[in-house]
Amino acid sequence: MQTDDVMPQWKQVCQDCQVKIINALSPQAKGKVERPYGWIQDHLVRICARENVATITQANRILYREVYEYNYKRIHSTTEEIPYLRYQRALKENKSVLRQFLIPPPYQSIKDIFCFRLNRTVDAYRTVSINNLKLRFNNVPIHEEANLPIYPYATGGLSEVRFWYKNKLLDIQKVKTELLKLVHF
Repeated sequence: MQTDDVMPQWKQVCQDCQVKIINALSPQAKGKVERPYGWIQDHLVRICARENVATITQANRILYREVYEYNYKRIHSTTEEIPYLRYQRALKENKSVLRQFLIPPPYQSIKDIFCFRLNRTVDAYRTVSINNLKLRFNNVPIHEEANLPIYPYATGGLSEVRFWYKNKLLDIQKVKTELLKLVHF
């Protein structure tokens, strides 16, 4: 199996949102992306040293200022335009590739898209197991596979487990996030 054949969660999100993934396959293409990040990292370090930055809060202020200047004041070296003005012109001329985000069917919420995704088989007791946590799921036939988007809330320590079967949302349960033992960031 090759790397491009693997379907990680971020690729699933892109696919659901109808975003085409174009991989940079040459060193030249990768360099085009890496050069600006290398420049901004060097630039930020120099500014922070020059201004005797000692805290993350101070560094964040500088970062926000630099991003603002990049987007609204500096002429881009490749396009020879200020990015914000270029974007506004593209909108006016209807040449922007950006489009309004719409929740694609059959999904009902962003919680079904921007989430952890698990597939589980419903056992004979009509439960599914997530890292030894059993959740009862009455609406799916036994021995059938269900899709479980898990949406962790930013606060409160809860996650929403949404039970999908054959493109239909059948149940929603709230669970303590710590019991799910998912990936930590």
